[in-house]
Amino acid sequence: MRNIFIVVFALLCFGVKAQETSSNEVKFPVADPSPADIVYFPLNAPKVKDATKPVIKIVYSRPQRKGREIFGVLEQYGKVWRFGANENTEVHFFKKVNIGGKKIKAGTYSLFAIPNKDVWTIIVNKQTDKWGAFSYDQTLDVARVNVPVKTLLKPLEYFSLTFTAKNDGANLVIGWDKTQVELPIAF
Repeated sequence: MRNIFIVVFALLCFGVKAQETSSNEVKFPVADPSPADIVYFPLNAPKVKDATKPVIKIVYSRPQRKGREIFGVLEQYGKVWRFGANENTEVHFFKKVNIGGKKIKAGTYSLFAIPNKDVWTIIVNKQTDKWGAFSYDQTLDVARVNVPVKTLLKPLEYFSLTFTAKNDGANLVIGWDKTQVELPIAF
């Protein structure tokens, strides 16, 4: 009888300890509906097996269209937009660049945009590590460049960034829904 009591007591203690462990487990966040992504120039620079080094790295979140009308409705014309979703889109220049006639030192910056029907203003800003454009501070702008809008024949579901090479640098190509703009970057 005494042995049964000891076994039952040990099982109860172990069960309490097991419950304590499970109630102290860390709760992980759910997956983000606008997944984070990274684009480099040269494209895939970290994956190549030669001595290629990246010149630009952009970390951004990719919202989806989900049947919505994006520019002019979801993202209103004439208002500062975070250039993606969630945290500010951040661009890291590994060396000095020139955007819109402005020389920009190597370092990390945020990207914003002011979308309009025919022209966007792309903004390079010193403020990083913020969520959205709610705390956007125009006094921290490093460069503002107006770029023309191109209309795509087929809408893009995800907000997308890529680069195309040019003789003196690269174009950052931005696309979402039926809109595409290109930001020339010289280096």
